Amino acid sequence: MAKLINSTYITLDGIIKDPQNWPSLGSFSDEGNRVQIELLEQCDAVVMGRHTYEGFVPVWSKLSGDPFSDRINALPKYVASTTLTDPTWQNTTVLRENAVDAIRELRKKEGGDIVQYGFGDLSRDLLAAGILDELRLWVHPFLLGTGTSDDLLYRTGVSGSFDLTDSTVLSSGIIILTFAAKESEG
Repeated sequence: MAKLINSTYITLDGIIKDPQNWPSLGSFSDEGNRVQIELLEQCDAVVMGRHTYEGFVPVWSKLSGDPFSDRINALPKYVASTTLTDPTWQNTTVLRENAVDAIRELRKKEGGDIVQYGFGDLSRDLLAAGILDELRLWVHPFLLGTGTSDDLLYRTGVSGSFDLTDSTVLSSGIIILTFAAKESEG
């Protein structure tokens, strides 16, 4: 069974919204790129919510010639959305209804793992359903000092318990914390 791995960028003050606008992404480092490529290469599908999709499609769909963009463009992508009607990114399927059930079925297929980018409503639903197997938090070493409760990882109503299974410190100061869910549906 495939693992469902969430990979999310977060600041020291817990903000997850609009990481493309953060100061440290300009100096991400070759190490960080290598870690991202390794994750994507072990996966056979990408899952995301509409907001993440809308942030990714204008960037990644137009790039090619490097391992990350070539891989993400080739992989099947599944977007949980009730409003997205005409996805423009190749190999994209919109999960309009029962996204959690559809992703549960994807996990049962033979092959590699599934990566989910971003942490929003879909992530919370997957966590509540017990099918989010691993959480990789890319902790960026700064405080943004702005944002609202909608911009934070934390939201009322969802809980989960994880074990720290790995940590990686990049030369940029970013720390990647990998957590495995204690209780998973399997």
